[in-house]
Amino acid sequence: MLVAYLLNSFLVAATVLIHHESLNGLFRLGQKLSVRRNLAVLIGVFGALFAHVAEIWLFALGYYYMVRSEDFETLAGNFDGSLIDCVYFSFTTYTSLGFGDIEPMGYLRFTAGLEALAGLMMITWSASFMFLKMQKYWEV
Repeated sequence: MLVAYLLNSFLVAATVLIHHESLNGLFRLGQKLSVRRNLAVLIGVFGALFAHVAEIWLFALGYYYMVRSEDFETLAGNFDGSLIDCVYFSFTTYTSLGFGDIEPMGYLRFTAGLEALAGLMMITWSASFMFLKMQKYWEV
């Protein structure tokens, strides 16, 4: 249980830090560049997407470690133990799309719940960031 707690804490903390630094970097880049307003918004969108994908891969690597570890159970269903299946599961969990063909077992259920919560928070954080960016650049 302690290993699960520490690993989950690391995954959530790293996700928040990645997102913070990404949005902060996009903000600073927006201050330095003088580009057309549409390009500034596109840079923000693609930057936020890149951050989300990095966070999803972080959780995927966590799942990949956990399914190979003796301390955790596995993912059940249409799962072959590959990294790409862990990435697929992480994408569906982070975006709160939900479990379908792969479901977590044991302590991985806690990780999946934390990833869904973190994903919801990071997506809404990005939406707020983009709203402010669009408000700044799309004034009439």
